[in-house]
Amino acid sequence: MKKAVLLVSLLFCAFIHSQEVKVIPQISVSGEGKIKIVPDQVFISVTTETKGNDAADVKKRNDIAISEVIKFIKKAKIPTEDVQTKRISLNPEFDYQVKKRNYNATQTIEILLKDLSQYDYVIDGLIDAGINRIDVVEFQSSKLEQYLSEARKLAIKQAKLKAEDFATTLGQKVGKALTIADNSHGYFPEPMYDKSVMKMGIQNNGSPRQTLAIGEITVTANVSVSFVLE
Repeated sequence: MKKAVLLVSLLFCAFIHSQEVKVIPQISVSGEGKIKIVPDQVFISVTTETKGNDAADVKKRNDIAISEVIKFIKKAKIPTEDVQTKRISLNPEFDYQVKKRNYNATQTIEILLKDLSQYDYVIDGLIDAGINRIDVVEFQSSKLEQYLSEARKLAIKQAKLKAEDFATTLGQKVGKALTIADNSHGYFPEPMYDKSVMKMGIQNNGSPRQTLAIGEITVTANVSVSFVLE
């Protein structure tokens, strides 16, 4: 009898609770905001790589090469805070065909070049100094956070317009936002090579060199928003 009374009480409480829970009509949409900008700096990752059959000699020759590279970087007056040694390695490589062990030494330097007009000069100088691998050249903006903020605002506006399109079709209105989720994954360089070409340096015949197409990069923000339907 007591169990029956307890069960009825629990069912009654659950019924009362379900009556108190209100279902809020809502709509969930996504929005995307894009800002296309001309970059004002470039990230460069370069490497010196040396190979040979004697580990000590390979490392020594690679150290000499990187020393010349660092001298050039100082000569180019690139601020020390914009230069970083990223990776140093000395690895054995065994050639099974000739049954011989060789060694491969590498050192990677990353540079943030804030003066794009110096790009050709810096790249040429690095190669002359001993760099034999260019790993990454990525155009960036020093005002990325500002542009990300603008892109987020555009994404929110697009999401609200999308929600209003659905709601007006149903004869309803869009109310306050219930939830907002930022699904952004940063920005993605999208070179637009037909947009602009930087003229840098002087060729042997005295004419300007045209080797760097800066173009634009796109800063993208993606959001998911749930609005109340009125």
